[in-house]
Amino acid sequence: MSADPIQPNEDAPTQPLARLIQFFESLSLQQASQIGAFYTVDAYFKDPFNDVRGSAAITRIFEHMFEQVDEPRFRIHESVSQGRVAVLTWDFTFSLKPPLPVGPQCIHGCSHLRFDEGGRVSYHRDYWDAAEELYAKLPVLGALMRWLKRRNAIPPA
Repeated sequence: MSADPIQPNEDAPTQPLARLIQFFESLSLQQASQIGAFYTVDAYFKDPFNDVRGSAAITRIFEHMFEQVDEPRFRIHESVSQGRVAVLTWDFTFSLKPPLPVGPQCIHGCSHLRFDEGGRVSYHRDYWDAAEELYAKLPVLGALMRWLKRRNAIPPA
């Protein structure tokens, strides 16, 4: 996708970002239906598993998340913004549903966000390493991932 460059607007309020952070840190299945209040109708969203356009499709992603994992929770650690562009660093904690390993899991990642003039998200791109943060923690696939990592690592000097 080719995005139009956004001209920084130093006067843009930080309130939309603060509201979005609060929304994600308290996100529940019931609240997922409110994504349209934070995202534009044609918002773009991409992460290692999804590449969609539209607040309705983004809502389905977060509703699906609640079907796939137990106790999902986002914790935002840092936010940096300039005009209508922001970057967040976060942890996503959850437990995998049986028959996969049960117990707390944590994915470290960051989000690149762009807001429209009305303060709603028009672009949301999540960056996180699916191989290290998810696949390597699964029983059979994890053993293969760790072997590949050791095999391809540069030996210490």
